[in-house]
Amino acid sequence: MKIKYLYTSVVLLSLVGSGCKVKSYYGNNAPIDHSGWTALLQEHVNEDGWVDYEGIVRDSDKLSLYLNTLESNHPNPETWSKEERLAYWINAYNAFTVKLIVDNYPVESIKDIKKGIPFISSVWDIEFIRIEGQNYTLNNIEHGILRPKFEEPRIHFAINCASYSCPVLRSEAYTADRLEDQLTEAAKLFISDTRRNQISSDTPQLSKIFSWFKGDFTNGRTLIEFVNQYSETQIRNKSNIEFLDYDWKLNDVQ
Repeated sequence: MKIKYLYTSVVLLSLVGSGCKVKSYYGNNAPIDHSGWTALLQEHVNEDGWVDYEGIVRDSDKLSLYLNTLESNHPNPETWSKEERLAYWINAYNAFTVKLIVDNYPVESIKDIKKGIPFISSVWDIEFIRIEGQNYTLNNIEHGILRPKFEEPRIHFAINCASYSCPVLRSEAYTADRLEDQLTEAAKLFISDTRRNQISSDTPQLSKIFSWFKGDFTNGRTLIEFVNQYSETQIRNKSNIEFLDYDWKLNDVQ
């Protein structure tokens, strides 16, 4: 287990430190409407957050229509608000992740998709996203845009990696006018979800996400202080935190 954990940590450090940087690019279009993404999610994500990928395969034309909107409209920090840009990139990460699954469905795990692709270290390094002529990977979006440019730790509860241990895929798009409430709701939902975290006052067991990205959560505070902001059960300050194993099984409808 220690060897496996060390390997995972090294991979994450390499992702954050090198290959995820992106060049700045500004589009000239106005902020977009995400209602098409909401309609698709409400149709194919159930109340527990499981995704009906078979249904999305059947509705792949609707997914393509929304992706085309994303691909034709690159955010511009000079004309888009911070909330409009953040909502765009969260939705883009989630929608392109769904596309990756749909294009390879059926699949047992998102991590299986990279098999057979040479020179790719992980599925998140597949360059399949093209927005106004700019190429991106999922790692580019998460580690090159979302984390460094917005410094918003709650994005870790909003982006979905199509896996059992990930935060659930919200059944509506993130939108600028509701973003603060949506991110807070996502944080509370994830932390209280006993499938992803086991919160107790003295022996908390947290998602590995809190270990992998600890620095994002502990800017000027402890990890326990961050979790306690969104948890009904308060963790004692000196409690020993354990991290749960991560289940990469596909978050297909149960």
